[in-house]
Amino acid sequence: MSVAWRLALRDLRRGGRGLVLLIACLFLGTAALAGIGSLAASLVAALDANGRQIMGGDVEFTVSQRRATVTELAAFTEAGRVSETVSMRAMLRKHADSPAMLIDLRGTDVAWPLVGRFRLAAGALSGRPRGREIAIAAATADRLGVRPGDRVRLGSAWLRVIGIIAEEPDRLGAGFTLGPPALIDLAGLDATALVQPGSLYESHYRIALAKPADAADVQKRLLARLAGAGWTARTSDRAAGGLRRGIDQFGQFLMLVGLAALAIAGVGVGSGVTAYLAGKTRIIATLKVLGATSGTIAAIFLAQLGAVSVLGIGSGLLVGAAVPWLLTSLVGASLPVPPRLALYPVPLATAAVLALLVALLFALPALARARDVPAATLLRDALGAGRRPSRVVLGLMALLMAALVALAVLTASDRLLALGFVGAVAALIALLWSFGLAIRFTASKLPRARTPLLRLAIANLHRPGAQTDRLVVALGLGFSLFVALAVIDASLTAELRNAAPAKAPRFFAIDLQPEDAATFTQAVRSVAPGAGIETLPSLRGSVVALRGQRVADMKTLPEGAWVLRGDRTLTWSATLPPRNTVVAGRWWPADYRGPPLVSLEDKAAAALGLKVGDSITVSVLGVDVLARIAALRKIDWGGLGLNFAIVFSPGYIEEAPHGLLASVYADPGRDGAVMRSVGTALPSVTLIRVGDVIGQLGAVLGQIAVAIRAAAAVTVAAGIAVLIGAVSASARARRYDAVILKLLGGSRRQVLGAQALEYALLAAALVLVAVGVGKGAGWYVVTQVFAIAWAPRWDIVAATVAAAVAATLGMGIVGSLPALRARPAAALRDL
Repeated sequence: MSVAWRLALRDLRRGGRGLVLLIACLFLGTAALAGIGSLAASLVAALDANGRQIMGGDVEFTVSQRRATVTELAAFTEAGRVSETVSMRAMLRKHADSPAMLIDLRGTDVAWPLVGRFRLAAGALSGRPRGREIAIAAATADRLGVRPGDRVRLGSAWLRVIGIIAEEPDRLGAGFTLGPPALIDLAGLDATALVQPGSLYESHYRIALAKPADAADVQKRLLARLAGAGWTARTSDRAAGGLRRGIDQFGQFLMLVGLAALAIAGVGVGSGVTAYLAGKTRIIATLKVLGATSGTIAAIFLAQLGAVSVLGIGSGLLVGAAVPWLLTSLVGASLPVPPRLALYPVPLATAAVLALLVALLFALPALARARDVPAATLLRDALGAGRRPSRVVLGLMALLMAALVALAVLTASDRLLALGFVGAVAALIALLWSFGLAIRFTASKLPRARTPLLRLAIANLHRPGAQTDRLVVALGLGFSLFVALAVIDASLTAELRNAAPAKAPRFFAIDLQPEDAATFTQAVRSVAPGAGIETLPSLRGSVVALRGQRVADMKTLPEGAWVLRGDRTLTWSATLPPRNTVVAGRWWPADYRGPPLVSLEDKAAAALGLKVGDSITVSVLGVDVLARIAALRKIDWGGLGLNFAIVFSPGYIEEAPHGLLASVYADPGRDGAVMRSVGTALPSVTLIRVGDVIGQLGAVLGQIAVAIRAAAAVTVAAGIAVLIGAVSASARARRYDAVILKLLGGSRRQVLGAQALEYALLAAALVLVAVGVGKGAGWYVVTQVFAIAWAPRWDIVAATVAAAVAATLGMGIVGSLPALRARPAAALRDL
């Protein structure tokens, strides 16, 4: 082994430049995987490290549309120090007749915050709001044109602005909000008269424990004590659960893109190793003639590949580990939470092992040929014409593939998705390889073309030692991924551009009391006579049992069970709501007044495994309502109208205190007038401008699009490296062909034209396959992963494919130039 190592190092010093492609491919694949894994790990670690501060305590109990009773508050106080906050959406205005601004309002008690520090910006009139005082966000102050000391109208009360919020410790734990934050105390909240029967608000009770490690036990004990009262609970290790799930899901998608880039890079590794070993034919032959065994040959080149792989993988790990630092310095303010900057061994080790397995898997066939082909054969012909891999080699490749699949699946957050993805990539490689073999076979059976260049190009596709099957795999993977990323990016762009449907309402109104419905309608139509108004009763409730099984007793929630997470807005209706279609079961009669029935959105029911006839229990204001599923509905969410995943039959549920939700369809030019009119007539009603919601969703989609484009850049680089490798793998044979043709009188233009025509034929044959595969993969990601409208731009797809074909031709021509410059005498001596 020491002799093999010395020979390997000596050969690397003199002729190791041929392995630069191997370094580039492994660097790109490793850096992509390590960077994505490190960023996701740093974000999750930041959530874990700051869980108590993000949530505001060790345990949080939440209930909708009411506050804790004396008995319930006493139970919380027995467990530890307690703080109470009430959160809701409200409208804030500078003058009674001025435009209002939507805010995320929280009323806090004197104990808040239990963890962390609340701080106002310099110039504040006091440390925190008390009584008829309010602290607002900088965005609110800028938009309304107010500063500390000014008075603002909130509900029925005039409040004094005491300062601008600089630090709110538990803001991240509040989740997605539609407006900037504002803080008052509970006495100020009472003065606004915003909390009425049926108003949409939540009461949060955070508990700081003497022993934070007991949080899970305290949560379980108190939930059992408060069973049936509508409470939901979480511990600090589940703070910002929605954000954590979003990070996991998007990180999983980017990880799959990284695996795709690594798979493409693996093809480049195989091509690069084949080209490198083909150039070592004389060295291998000489060593064998001098007595070197096949094992020694394998050890020499395995040592070289190992050393070069360590360099490529190591440099990729360095870049990947630095990604959290780089993103923090470049776009730190855009990240949902500041990453916890540290080295994360698990994603780095996973990326390194995956890259090493891929390198071994794709390099093994070429190493086996170098080891097994006799010296006499090597002296006569190129390495690429060797025998097929032996059973031992095939067995080793199968073991490497199994290890690769197992590691990719076991380290994924969604193992089923990862398994399907790996299976799809393996099937695609097998399909492309078979397609390449079919092209070789078909080319060999075609009649001889009359045009010499076409005849030569077709012959190049099936001649001995042709790299057609390898080129098809490399180009097919690259083309398919380019098309998939193009259609994903186009659909995201269309979602951003068309986020506001033409039939979308201008406003949603919440906290509207039933007795104020006529006043609301008059206020809207007094300034917008043609406005359409749709109102529905609403209240909050949480699903607490499915088919008799309590949700609290489930060890894990089903994938996609968003209906079970927290409270949901409910309604009831005698008739099928607009934009809804019954797909299973039957809607109840308009005059139905029997036992409670319910209709669920079809996708939510599928995620929960529910069907017509099953039972579901919903806690409404502390009362468990048992209902039977009568119908499943398909909902058109695209219009952004009032839609509900859970709709009850009229009757029993109508007795609960409730409010109204309203949607307003009006001329966009009347927005300000509508807001002023409603604000004057009904100060406690909150108007949510649909455009503001769409703007926030658009910002999120924009960040996703940027991340996908960054991932696309890595895969494009990997695809280019693979193309270079595929060209390099056949360079020796092409040099031989070029020399022979030149000796027979062929011009440089003819030789170059034949090789360009060969690549053009290959690219043309692959376009339809790539478009079909890329379209299917893009459709799945757009509709199933991102759940947005499928809106590909076929002009962009055509431009992407044209660019890929042009790059293929360009690389093929550039790769052929060294062969054209070769002097026949010198080239024949080398061959």
